[in-house]
Amino acid sequence: MSANVTQEKAGRKIVMTIDLSMKGRTSSPSQHSYTWKDTVLYALGVGAKKSEVDYLFEGRGPRVLPTYAVVAKQTLLHDLLLQSGCDLRLVVHYGERVTACCPLPTHGTLVTTATVREVYDMKRFALLIVDTRTEDDGGKLLAETSSSILLRGEGGFGGPTAPRAWSSVEKPVNCPPAFSIEETTLPEQALLYRLSGDVNPLHADDDIAKNAGFERGALMHGLCTFGFMARHVAKAVCDGDSTRLHSIDGQFRRPVWPGETLVTEGWLVGPDAVALQVRVKERDEVVISSASATLFVK
Repeated sequence: MSANVTQEKAGRKIVMTIDLSMKGRTSSPSQHSYTWKDTVLYALGVGAKKSEVDYLFEGRGPRVLPTYAVVAKQTLLHDLLLQSGCDLRLVVHYGERVTACCPLPTHGTLVTTATVREVYDMKRFALLIVDTRTEDDGGKLLAETSSSILLRGEGGFGGPTAPRAWSSVEKPVNCPPAFSIEETTLPEQALLYRLSGDVNPLHADDDIAKNAGFERGALMHGLCTFGFMARHVAKAVCDGDSTRLHSIDGQFRRPVWPGETLVTEGWLVGPDAVALQVRVKERDEVVISSASATLFVK
């Protein structure tokens, strides 16, 4: 079954189609083999500095950020979007959740399967929810993720409405954050992050980004900002030990451009939960909201 949506674009009617039968579809397993160099490159892509040498030096492992799990599913997610029949130029990453079951190995082969959990109707948009399971090559579960993908122009097909709740950890009202970490991104941040697998030209070519409606040019990946947030939480509440992060999630609200300053703010909610948001300092705009992290209890 497909959904046909007619809309106006540049003075002409166009029909866009998504495959609603994707709901419940599970992919074949996808293998991602990697070495310590790949995890270090990812850490640099999400802003790791010399002071965080545990992520950057093979003599220290290196320690692997749990959000590296998003790299293992990149090809699967791209293939599912192609199968959906959507226009990839109109795809927006809406939110992400990563749950770590145990620390990721410093090298090896990750085996990931993806399942389309739901296709929601958001009037002008469709919202695709894709869950993944990542195991080692021996079958041990390492991590689970959930991606929320907006398909612009694909709504109005009469499907279920997305639930309002996003995170189970709510930010306290009228309460200052327990911590705030500020970090300026590199002008080359998106170019560095894309080397970990997401080579969408929106993040590299100013002309392509402007033609897609981003007047300031090539923008950062939402998952790059997400990785900054994970590092900041580990620094603030885990003494820099990201292996204590059990889960982290957030909703992408605004684009971020390389060179802007990210400010991650956190509110402690009990002994093992943190409510989060990320702002861009220069614009004072929240770019990741409804965010949270949970910790492994010692």
